[in-house]
Amino acid sequence: MHVTHALPLAPMTTLGVGGPAAVLAELHDPADFPDFAALAATRPGPPVVLGEGSNVLAADAGCSPAVLRMATKGVRVTGTGPDDTLLLEVQAGHPLGDLVALTIAEGLTGMEMLTGIPGTTGATPVQNVGAYGQEVADTLRHVTAWDWHLGREVTLDAAACRLGHRTSLFKHSRRWTLLTLAFALRRSALSTPVVYGAVAAELGVPRGTRVPLAEAARAVLTVRRGKGMVLDPHAPDRRSVGSVFLSPEVTPSQATALRAHDAPVNRFPDGSTRVSAGWLIQHSGLALGTPITKGVRVSTVHPTLVADDGATATAFAHAIDLVRTHVLHHTGVHLTSEIDFLGDWPDRATTEGP
Repeated sequence: MHVTHALPLAPMTTLGVGGPAAVLAELHDPADFPDFAALAATRPGPPVVLGEGSNVLAADAGCSPAVLRMATKGVRVTGTGPDDTLLLEVQAGHPLGDLVALTIAEGLTGMEMLTGIPGTTGATPVQNVGAYGQEVADTLRHVTAWDWHLGREVTLDAAACRLGHRTSLFKHSRRWTLLTLAFALRRSALSTPVVYGAVAAELGVPRGTRVPLAEAARAVLTVRRGKGMVLDPHAPDRRSVGSVFLSPEVTPSQATALRAHDAPVNRFPDGSTRVSAGWLIQHSGLALGTPITKGVRVSTVHPTLVADDGATATAFAHAIDLVRTHVLHHTGVHLTSEIDFLGDWPDRATTEGP
């Protein structure tokens, strides 16, 4: 375990803003976690976990609690399940992209639509990461985590994780630090059914078709790149967290009114009816490239927020609030940010869970 003091957080996040971590530990060997637990006890409050920084907004004031940069890696087969499934145990710091590529190469279906999503595997249950018809809830079986309230390691099955639409037991909570994750993936050369129109169009197949895993992944990557949703260090809109806002749930009457304006309103796996946040942003008059606050604007390729030179974490947070207010005024729909606010935010309290 490597420990550093007063290390800037900005270079560790895709937005590139934020102050220093008072104490940051980088964990490569899972056996060293007890040493981190002892270190964290010397700092105020439960620690903060940082993976690849692709969904966080680090405070300009930095972070007083200990920060754990999870860099543990490894995938191992732990058994088989019904319906020709293979059980994989994955270290929390293992890059999600590497895991998805491995499942495709090994002929395991269930994660191919998650290709191109940045971050660590350990971050995926936190907001039940999903895209193009797949989500972590489809394959997750259980996790092991350190419970800071109990002071010991616990195992939680998928039901106990309370996975919902971009939420879970772990979202906005610092009670648990995820250590390993277990997934059940089915052996198949074909993807799950292609349900998103853009991906089906890229493949040239009807919705509901199953295609070879690698072909599905290539199509998803093409669609994501077209939206600027694949991290590219050379792209002008590279300082992004992907989707800043959740697709908001709407009432039946709102859904009817929105569909009359050709809004993309769909049923989601949790049974809710939701509309695209990006559509709402554009429909409310915030065109691509629109400046919002100093150093923060709407992306030029997709209706989400990105940072430019001169941006601060405070300005980005203010931009989130301005967009939410603007969209509510023009559409009557409330947007909710899915970004994790990391560090010492004076007016944005985080919770520690029940």
